[in-house]
Amino acid sequence: MSITPIVALDVSSTTEALRLVEVLGDSSRFYKVGNELFTAEGPDVVRRLRAGAADVFLDLKFHDIPNTVAGGVRSAARLGARLVTVHATGGEAMVRAAVEAGGSACGVLAVTILTSLSSEAIAAAWGRHRVDVTSEVLRLAGLAARAGAHGVVCSGAEAAAVRAEFGDALAVLVPGVRPAGAPTQDQARVVTPRAAAECGARYVVVGRMVTAATDPRAAMEAVGRELA
Repeated sequence: MSITPIVALDVSSTTEALRLVEVLGDSSRFYKVGNELFTAEGPDVVRRLRAGAADVFLDLKFHDIPNTVAGGVRSAARLGARLVTVHATGGEAMVRAAVEAGGSACGVLAVTILTSLSSEAIAAAWGRHRVDVTSEVLRLAGLAARAGAHGVVCSGAEAAAVRAEFGDALAVLVPGVRPAGAPTQDQARVVTPRAAAECGARYVVVGRMVTAATDPRAAMEAVGRELA
């Protein structure tokens, strides 16, 4: 199974984003546009990336009533986004509405549990004494599968369990990828690119390990070798 690396354009302007895309050249042709960049620049940044023949993962994590989420995903598909995220905790009807709105052109990934959250943080947020993260990820992955989602977002710590349970029925996207020994920063559950590949990820999102590197292109090429 081939693994697709996606570079996170976690910057605040189209100018910065396109400068990074130019530096990376053909070492990366798939980019993540998240809340910071999309809120600052709007849909035009997606259009500009698509005009340059790059694929776009629009990571806005929709979470609302089904009709509203469907409208957002439909707009994302019209922009040319190849992947879009919704929160699995929005419920099966919401995820299914997103899938129908995305059609065959825009795959819906259901976010299970954010990689910034530890089991203790989840338990506190959900009002539980204890939370088994892997069990919760599998439960939400089952909801995503029933709704027809293209895949799920989870950490590398749970990816192998998702692959074992659902096989090729759900593509797994792993964010929070870091080099071995690097600081985890604002993430709680992280893996290296190699570990993400070994646990069955189909997509991995790389951010600061590439974008903050002295030579982003060389860093991206190193990620590619590690994934291979």
